[in-house]
Amino acid sequence: MPEPLGVIAGGGTLPLRVVQAASALGRPVHVVVLEGHGDPAAYVGQSHVTLRWGLAAQMLSWLRQNGVREIVLAGKVTRPSLLSLRPDAASMMLIGRIGRAAFNGDDSILRAVMKVLAEEGFEVIGAQALLAGLLPQAALLAGPMPDDVARTDIARGLAVCHALGAVDVGQAVVVQQGLVLGVEAIEGTDALILRAGALKREGPAPILVKAPKPAQSTLADLPTIGPQTVESACTAGLRGLAFQAGGTILLERETTIAAAEAAGIFLLAFNPADYSQGDSA
Repeated sequence: MPEPLGVIAGGGTLPLRVVQAASALGRPVHVVVLEGHGDPAAYVGQSHVTLRWGLAAQMLSWLRQNGVREIVLAGKVTRPSLLSLRPDAASMMLIGRIGRAAFNGDDSILRAVMKVLAEEGFEVIGAQALLAGLLPQAALLAGPMPDDVARTDIARGLAVCHALGAVDVGQAVVVQQGLVLGVEAIEGTDALILRAGALKREGPAPILVKAPKPAQSTLADLPTIGPQTVESACTAGLRGLAFQAGGTILLERETTIAAAEAAGIFLLAFNPADYSQGDSA
């Protein structure tokens, strides 16, 4: 019998797609829906339990009882404050093992969480292991080819993303004619886009650039582009979305590409080697 798979599910469609892909392969799937993040109604008829972060020990116990060894961490999650966790005694011990990483950036805490999971006998695998085409290769996927101004802005945005990522802060920046209109922190990409859109200047419109952090784990929390990103970009008056090929998740690929085409904005999966500051000079 195929090995069971565990999915720790946040918000959005990605966790459900992982469940569907694994089920199609004949793997039994057991889902932990994160309370306040994932939608339990989406998993009716599927083996699942809804628990809050503070009951992490119960999550692992339930997965272990169902024979799970491999886990996918998928979906949008707003990082909780430590005070809101309200852990039980067993979960407090797990959180204690995460240590100082709990006070650092998202990638640091994810690495610490995965280390604890490994110590507990679990292996974290990326959603891309089950979903082919989730990480697009370099290509212009929709809209007009970026002009020289756009290429310079993409190079500028990539440099800023790398600077942010080096201190484990964010994965996105909005740039217009060399000016950084906004950088991503805890608010998320859509809020960044709308905030930056209110600051745009005359002339060629802004561009969103997304890239993984320099030491980013490929197993969880990769930068993500989807239909909502396109909608936010249209609302804010952006002219393009550029994201690092092979390191950014493209959700609902056909829908996202069609939305970008309809809006007349470019959707570019770029090779970072083609957008170094040296190339843009």
